[in-house]
Amino acid sequence: MNTALITLAAGFGTGLSLIVAIGAQNAFVLRQGIHRDAVLPVVAICALSDAVLIALGVAGVGALVVAWPAALTAVALLGGAFLLVYGVLAARRVLRPGALRPEPGSTGSRRRAVLTCLALTWLNPHVYLDTVFLLGSVAAERGPLRWTFGLGAAAASLCWFAALGFGARLLSRFLSRPSAWRVLDGLVAATMLALGATLIARA
Repeated sequence: MNTALITLAAGFGTGLSLIVAIGAQNAFVLRQGIHRDAVLPVVAICALSDAVLIALGVAGVGALVVAWPAALTAVALLGGAFLLVYGVLAARRVLRPGALRPEPGSTGSRRRAVLTCLALTWLNPHVYLDTVFLLGSVAAERGPLRWTFGLGAAAASLCWFAALGFGARLLSRFLSRPSAWRVLDGLVAATMLALGATLIARA
């Protein structure tokens, strides 16, 4: 098999293994997909952001950021605070669950979705650790094929977020009941609060 294809597949597999995990970003994309609210811009933001961060990692920016640890500390504090607030909002929805609303969201809801998605993506230190540092270091081992490896990782991100966002509507029948949303929001709240507290504690 062609070496470039093997490297591309390795990048795809590595990227997918890092992305497919319960976290703030995935939980948000899932919720937007189920509500069918601003799915395309949310998926686009997540995929394009990952592509940019992966490119930075492959280019070697990770090594430069490591030399300035204050940057990661600041991002950890901001991201942790944001996740705590989002977790509290999800916990409030547990007390007042609502049924699924499948119709597209309003302009205001789309604006909030975009801003929230940007915050969950760029204020999350784990995103930098996974895409810039880890993927960047693994890609560096591929030598001249490091950009092929990065392309595979970026493709994995696009496939995952597209499947998560646009495939979530398959759960719409199950999540048409308020009790189901109570369970989902409870899991989201627990995840956000735990991640937020962990980020602040480690900052």
